Amino acid sequence: MAKTVNVAFGGEAGQGLATVGELLSRCLVRSGYSIVATQSYQSRIRGGHNSFAIRAGTETVTAPQESVDILVAFDADTLSIHKSELTASSLILVDEVLKKDDGKLIGIPYKELAPSSFINITALGIVGFLLGLDKDLLQKTVADQFKSKDAELAKSNQDAVEKAYAWAAGADLPKTRKLAAPAAKPTPKLTMTGNDAIMLGALSVGVKFCSFYPMTPTTSIPQDLAKHAAEMNIVVEQAEDEISAINMALGASFAGAPAMVTTSGGGFALMVEGLSLAGMTETPIVIVLGQRPGPATGLPTRTEQADLNFVLHAGHGEFPRAIFAPGTPEECFYLTRKAFHLAERYQSPVFILTDQFLADSFRDVTPFDVTNLLAMAPGAESVVTAKPYQRFAITESGVSPRLLPGLSGNLVVADSDEHTEDGHITEDLTVRKQMVKKRLRKYEGLKSAVIPPEIQGQAEPELMLVCWGSSKGAVQEAAQHLNAKGVKTSTMHFRQVWPLMPRHFIGYMVEAKKVVCVESNATGQFAGIIRQQTGFYIDSKITRYDGLPITPEYIVKKLQKMEKGGLGW
Repeated sequence: MAKTVNVAFGGEAGQGLATVGELLSRCLVRSGYSIVATQSYQSRIRGGHNSFAIRAGTETVTAPQESVDILVAFDADTLSIHKSELTASSLILVDEVLKKDDGKLIGIPYKELAPSSFINITALGIVGFLLGLDKDLLQKTVADQFKSKDAELAKSNQDAVEKAYAWAAGADLPKTRKLAAPAAKPTPKLTMTGNDAIMLGALSVGVKFCSFYPMTPTTSIPQDLAKHAAEMNIVVEQAEDEISAINMALGASFAGAPAMVTTSGGGFALMVEGLSLAGMTETPIVIVLGQRPGPATGLPTRTEQADLNFVLHAGHGEFPRAIFAPGTPEECFYLTRKAFHLAERYQSPVFILTDQFLADSFRDVTPFDVTNLLAMAPGAESVVTAKPYQRFAITESGVSPRLLPGLSGNLVVADSDEHTEDGHITEDLTVRKQMVKKRLRKYEGLKSAVIPPEIQGQAEPELMLVCWGSSKGAVQEAAQHLNAKGVKTSTMHFRQVWPLMPRHFIGYMVEAKKVVCVESNATGQFAGIIRQQTGFYIDSKITRYDGLPITPEYIVKKLQKMEKGGLGW
């Protein structure tokens, strides 16, 4: 029996790949398995090749896998597109009309088993049988998906699963991909994406306003927030463009509503003037940016980590910001909460930097502990002693008292021009200098709240793998593989990439015999930031920028080429 199995569904957009992928993911998690499920899709409504891959295992799975163990091909193109991912032991399921005389293919009589609209569910049932999943649990998972829409439709889908299992039982299919039973009794877990976790984190912290212009891969965040808008007293606004979106959010935040915007690199390009407005008016705002390959429209439905420098340096003028880069859904949830609290406390923009891979990939997640989680209370900590009220009072911390307009007897004024302490426009150059210093002093507070990188492994390793954001799981699994091969390897994952506190990490880098930075971009942007901030030059980099997520296999292969056997890799 297999400890891990990687199942991939491939076909055209509109053939129901996402539906069966999500159903199989949920059933696997309910059965007690750990998963990472990745989606690959083209930017079109119908046609074009899509795939949905689920890697499942009895132990914790943290990254996707490049080789495919079971390939379900809904069209002929899938066979050629995924040919390089197949191994000698891969099982390939196709419609029997595509089988021809190829003995490597397992032909399925879809037309005999179910109407054409249920082909994907029939394939799901056969895969469930191959993996050894309980049929009743799979049928219940299918019913849960469809019963709220149409009870008759749910029953038809359950019947398709029933017939698929019956056919598979009599078809003498290979048993090589049956998953071993979980070591322990399954505990309740959630199946969610990074976007799901960000949405839940925002809900839990008390978001009251979210504006956006639809842009892959973050659109599902406001869409799902909108489903809870009435019961949670939230306003979700689809703006006419990204410029309006960020300015709407700033207006809501100024009025006292914890606010966020969601976008991607191309959309954020239009928001940059609004970002500077937030810096000058010292208005809290959370910006969720899901990265995808650029420049321009680039590959709008693929993944990359190439917007870090853009986000770090965006905006005219100088003002503080913080940038989080979660690597798991759990980090998405808790860092979203931290982003809102940090934005409020230091009255600055805070970024949550994700990417298409993390945004769209499903994981098994232990339910969040939501007891004693503090919600937002805008302006609650502001204490005003002097009259008249000075919104931008010069303070030692750089943080000025923030009152909300209309909720006190004080006049609340803000200006996008340089201003005096009471918020009125000024061209006094002495005041200008004082205000710049005041705003930048907030960096000291932001630095005091920096989250140190997560370091795993032994001291003074032969090899240290440095990464940030979504590459966490692949890097950690690659390190496990190398340690098993006798290469003393440690990892350093940054879930906050700005500001940086060198004392948190530079000593570990200096102790390592070799440091390699792993990033999904072409130029090694984060390695460059580390050098800029510390002087430490990471001369070895593993980069990926073909639109696909980093995998453990990819890292190990690159290291082997890099070292040419120098450390026995």
